[in-house]
Amino acid sequence: MDERYTRQIQLDEIGISGQRKLQNAKVLVIGAGGLGCPILLYLSAAGIGTLGIADFDTVSVSNLHRQILYSAKHVGHNKALVAKEKLLELNSDTLIKTYPTAFTANNCLEII
Repeated sequence: MDERYTRQIQLDEIGISGQRKLQNAKVLVIGAGGLGCPILLYLSAAGIGTLGIADFDTVSVSNLHRQILYSAKHVGHNKALVAKEKLLELNSDTLIKTYPTAFTANNCLEII
């Protein structure tokens, strides 16, 4: 088991079996904005095995004070793609799938 997770493995509520469950888990986050950014950051740091990120929007200057994965150099770039780049810097073991499109009734089954 990766040394990165030793602190949470020590918790009785998680342990090695719980960490394995996290590593085998798949989570889809719809929207990589003000709420999605910290959620993605913590899920990746916790060791979730596969993260999906669906967001059609691009980073704007007005996002920078509250959307913690982005900086000025990301303005104009798709949020899902930038979030993937930043999250892989944090934890390269996470498989990250990006969907730089709106999550709609027409494409939801393909994405899920």
